[in-house]
Amino acid sequence: MTDETTLVRLSERSAPAPDRLTLLEHVWRRFGEPSALLKHGGRVVEVSSNHYKVSGLSELARLGDLVEHRSRHGGGTLGEVVHIARDGIVIAPFERNADAGIGDSVFRRGPLTVAPHPSWRGRAIDALARPMDAGAPLLRGAEESGSADRTPGAMERQRVGTGFRTGVRVIDIFTPLCFGQRLGVFAGSGVGKSTLLAMLAGADAFDTVVVALIGERGREVREFLEDTLGEKNMAKTVAVVATSDESAMMRRRAPDTAMRVAEYFRDRGDRVLLVLDSITRFAHALREVATGTGEPPVARGYPASVFTELPRLLERAGPGAEGAGSITAIISVLVDGDDHNDPVADSVRGILDGHVVLDRAIAEQGRLPSVDPLASISRLAGRAWTPEQRALVTQLKAMIARFEDTRDIRLLGAYQPGGDPELDVAVTQVPLIYEALRQSPVDPASVDAFADLAGHLRGRNGDHAH
Repeated sequence: MTDETTLVRLSERSAPAPDRLTLLEHVWRRFGEPSALLKHGGRVVEVSSNHYKVSGLSELARLGDLVEHRSRHGGGTLGEVVHIARDGIVIAPFERNADAGIGDSVFRRGPLTVAPHPSWRGRAIDALARPMDAGAPLLRGAEESGSADRTPGAMERQRVGTGFRTGVRVIDIFTPLCFGQRLGVFAGSGVGKSTLLAMLAGADAFDTVVVALIGERGREVREFLEDTLGEKNMAKTVAVVATSDESAMMRRRAPDTAMRVAEYFRDRGDRVLLVLDSITRFAHALREVATGTGEPPVARGYPASVFTELPRLLERAGPGAEGAGSITAIISVLVDGDDHNDPVADSVRGILDGHVVLDRAIAEQGRLPSVDPLASISRLAGRAWTPEQRALVTQLKAMIARFEDTRDIRLLGAYQPGGDPELDVAVTQVPLIYEALRQSPVDPASVDAFADLAGHLRGRNGDHAH
């Protein structure tokens, strides 16, 4: 029984009548294509732990094409062409165990097509746009795109200029965001990165949210989607999941699938939020695939192609063409060993429109979100602040810097009140500012972060006066 027949039979039991018609139309279009009836194939001639080589397809295959491998034990698995030579092509399988053997048949299926549909919101899919939840079969849009690049030209894009509130006080005050901005969240492991991403994903400013979970622990996926993200936010969210135990090809393909879904909703005019957690694990998957094809490393084990793919992916986010929507991207960067200058973090920092740094020392003090306001920056903050807010934030940063720079002196007991009026103000006010910035996922979102900060300072200073 073919996959298309199975899809139609499932739809007859679980989908309403209009959806059945849509599925039948899709099947008709698929079998109307000559490629569906005539397939070009080759034979496996070499097998390694995570790749296999096929002869007979070198003249027809293109990088990025999908192939179907049929083993002698029955069943078929998918792979992708990652290297082409005159004597054969190299395939990286999507399955963890491709079970390839010498002489097995391999058939070319052409480029991967992703056809998003509005009904995908509220669903979880894998890197190949297959449903991972218990819902009905996914409907496919009318236009299937085999191209991974639908980025508007530099002179065709809208300009970024409209700010929005995330509801997270420390972000809205120190690193405010605009629609179409790309922000990086740089953090080591275990400092609240995923929690902050979920809080940002709950912003009411967006029509659609696309969450890509790359290399996450399998047990945490449902917790993140159902508990951290919540039912209300999940209703407008498309989740693309590739867990840490999946193949490098699934982790490599998932961000591209998520970006294609985001591009579809952007082109419909939606304001889309794309949350990608994490770009570092995407880079690890790129490295694994590239080194498997023989590409030499150039920077701490990373081949040069990794630093080509990173900007190619991230540049696709941002404002759309005139008349379209925008993709606001929140990209998490897992810094290895808390080294914020490792090659991936350094490369990504130069591409994005700002970065938020989570500090382990702040997290250990119980101040969550553990954002370091002095190390974080939004390159588009000037378009979100008013002149008064810009002046206030400048003063706040100067006060916090003075407080942190003199921490050792104060711990040694060398600080005496009255000798430095500016330091006296910092010592009394900065702890109150830190209190005002504390926020957990169960706390209500902030409607006006500056008003909340002012109200907290007035209340606490009034208490001290009494």
